[in-house]
Amino acid sequence: MAERGGSSFSNSSLSGSSSRIDSVQVEGLVVLKIIKHCQDERSAGEVVQGVLLGLIQNNKLEITNCFPFPSSRAGDDDDEDDVNYQMEMMRRLRAVNVDHLHVGWYQSTYLGSFINRNLLDSQFSYQSSIEESVVLIYDPLKTSQGMLSLKVFRLSDKMMSMYKDEEFSAEKLAKSGLSFEAMFEEIPLVIRNSSLINSLLCEVEVLSPHTQTDNFLSLSTGYGSFEFIFSFWFTLIFYSYLEKNVRLLMATVDELCQDANKFNNHLRNVARQQQQKEAYIQRRQGENVQRNSRGDPPLPEEDLSKIFKPLQSPSRLDYLLLSQQVNTYSKQVNQFATHSFGKLFLAQALQDNEK
Repeated sequence: MAERGGSSFSNSSLSGSSSRIDSVQVEGLVVLKIIKHCQDERSAGEVVQGVLLGLIQNNKLEITNCFPFPSSRAGDDDDEDDVNYQMEMMRRLRAVNVDHLHVGWYQSTYLGSFINRNLLDSQFSYQSSIEESVVLIYDPLKTSQGMLSLKVFRLSDKMMSMYKDEEFSAEKLAKSGLSFEAMFEEIPLVIRNSSLINSLLCEVEVLSPHTQTDNFLSLSTGYGSFEFIFSFWFTLIFYSYLEKNVRLLMATVDELCQDANKFNNHLRNVARQQQQKEAYIQRRQGENVQRNSRGDPPLPEEDLSKIFKPLQSPSRLDYLLLSQQVNTYSKQVNQFATHSFGKLFLAQALQDNEK
């Protein structure tokens, strides 16, 4: 599914604000809307996207509303219709006195597989039109494992400058000091509920039956023996989640190796051309020495750039994206494995002490 978006309009009320965003506050209702949108489109197996609405106050972005992009039909890729749909939705929200200022967009992902050129193009377009724009990434699969996965990102100033110049050569990257870790800025996210919702949650907690919570180290519920808990939990949760991350990590590392091989081939071709150029210069100098000894005039100077045309340096944008994606997978594996193994080893030690 192609990325939607690329905002063609700006928020006049935000234009005078500083583009520096220190934190993002999301209403709980917005989170529920995004989750519901992903569940409704789950059968299609596609990435879902939508618009974020809100306002900015003192370098804090408040996301108070959202609406999804319409489902695209086969062969339908009309950006103008998407923009018209967004404008019409915002006009209707404004008519009913609902927050309607455009502050970014959201997208679902699969185990953090969102770092690609499509997202980069869309976010660059949004930030070029509205400096405060952010992209909210929601991972429904990771959330189904019991870990609510909501992250907010922006392109860094260096990345915006590089992307505007559309030059990602190795020399340009070295000069700018841009690394894959500095491509995106992750903004701290806070989920806020209204006072009425907090009161309702407190009331629900009081009315709900109290459960026994003495077994803080329990790896599962409803099973007795440690051996069965270990095998069931490890097989269905740990192995499945970790296996998917490792498989995605392996595939991305393969792509990164292919990109590295292409760049290494370019470096070998540059070195080979440089050797040919130096040999040509030495041969010309030798001929001039011989001509000078015979009293003949030296050979006319030639433009070596026409004989040895500079080889175009390949773009290193894919390298940056793949490196950042590998870094994301590695962090997910490390975070999940650290917590899981720590709990398993602790439970194993307790089990051994009881024997």
